[in-house]
Amino acid sequence: MTIIDISPWRLAAGYILLAIPLGIILWLRLPMLGQAISAIVRMTLQLLFVGFYLQFVFDLNNIWVTGAWVIIMIGVADVSIVRGCRLRMSRLGGGLFIALLAGTIVPLLIFVVVLQGKAGLNVQYVIPVCGMILGNCLRADIIGIRNFYESLRKNEKAYLLSLSQGASLKEALHPFVRDACQAALAPTVASIATIGLVSLPGMMTGVILGGGNPMTAIKYQIAIMIAIFTGTALTVILAIRLTSLKNFTTQGTLDRGFFEAG
Repeated sequence: MTIIDISPWRLAAGYILLAIPLGIILWLRLPMLGQAISAIVRMTLQLLFVGFYLQFVFDLNNIWVTGAWVIIMIGVADVSIVRGCRLRMSRLGGGLFIALLAGTIVPLLIFVVVLQGKAGLNVQYVIPVCGMILGNCLRADIIGIRNFYESLRKNEKAYLLSLSQGASLKEALHPFVRDACQAALAPTVASIATIGLVSLPGMMTGVILGGGNPMTAIKYQIAIMIAIFTGTALTVILAIRLTSLKNFTTQGTLDRGFFEAG
């Protein structure tokens, strides 16, 4: 069984479907028509660029080129998370990059090496698996980091009271870290609990479309969900711990200089 290719003309015809959401936006007079059109254009151009580049990477199948692309993906995710949290790159970028690197590479290596052996280091496994892990880490980090720092800012009196009563910085921050991690991991846990019943996820669908049998697809999906859960948990806790090292004064108070103005 082979995948049916989509011709450029048939793909272009698929854009006719956009008349429905864009029509709804116009009908309801939602102030997001320009934003929606811009997002569609960006999606198309970005995916076309990635498609051409990945074709080159896949043909080359060089571990160093693949590794460089993974680093670029992590770097882009780093910038996206900081912007999504509305915090300053200079204060969060470095620690967040390390957290993303660990949260992506650890489950990625386990997935491709343990589950696939040396063949798992081929670019056809590394890039897609890395993308799925990193995409989920990105969403979890935005939720977790934003929750952590906004909660601290809103409940600063309770935090300072804990410090004044003799708690160490780690002890005073623990409730905020716990709540942030719970908020960040809740969507992934909910997705794991309902997967297969509510939706057919990406990895499973991809394997089936690629000609694999459903049981093979299910085994791949189980493996990737374990990798995603591991990656998100690791990157969220590391991101909060590593970024908080630079964002508190010697007295333990929150340094507001890392919040973006406005």
